[in-house]
Amino acid sequence: MYRYFGELLSRGAGSALASGCVESALPASAALMRVRQYSEQPDDPNFFRMVEGFFDRGAAIVQDKLVEDLKSRETPEQKMKRVKGILRIIKPCNHVLSVSFPIKRDNGEWEVVEGYRAQHSQHRTPCKGGIRYSEEVSVDEVKALASLMTYKCAVVDVPFGGAKAGVKINVKNYSDNELEKITRRFTIELAKKGFIGPGIDVPAPDMSTGEREMSWI
Repeated sequence: MYRYFGELLSRGAGSALASGCVESALPASAALMRVRQYSEQPDDPNFFRMVEGFFDRGAAIVQDKLVEDLKSRETPEQKMKRVKGILRIIKPCNHVLSVSFPIKRDNGEWEVVEGYRAQHSQHRTPCKGGIRYSEEVSVDEVKALASLMTYKCAVVDVPFGGAKAGVKINVKNYSDNELEKITRRFTIELAKKGFIGPGIDVPAPDMSTGEREMSWI
């Protein structure tokens, strides 16, 4: 369903843009696309709310086609309920972990570091997604990026669910030794809660991380 949703959305958007008329390419029930779900929020919606809004618009475009192609003996009404239910299940982020842990700096001082890991979907496992180090990292950001990772994997049929992690630090303010401590401690916190493992959740490099941090993990 994930992959099919992505393929239909890609084809529908491409043909609509090519014709120069978006509305004419949509089924009648897709009029909901004109109503952005995040428009009820303030003029500056957060990142995850924006991702959810675009998901709602995409779901409105392909909903009728999904019902039409559903192979079952159910009535049209039952098929519509099934499709709506599946789309409702796909949308939210399944698991979000927020951790705080102490590290001892090279000068002997102690500091508390914040970190997050979001697993958007386990429809295929393991989950995959990068770990970024940035002072701008937030729960909202990792949830949004984990969601986008799910959809990207589904569209190209890569057999993984989407995830993303972030540690709220500026790497320029830490020595290599301190960064290693942070990376290893964050990994331990993920392991404690079952948020890392070859068959569960696989991390990858992202902003301010690379092969060095992966080797520490």
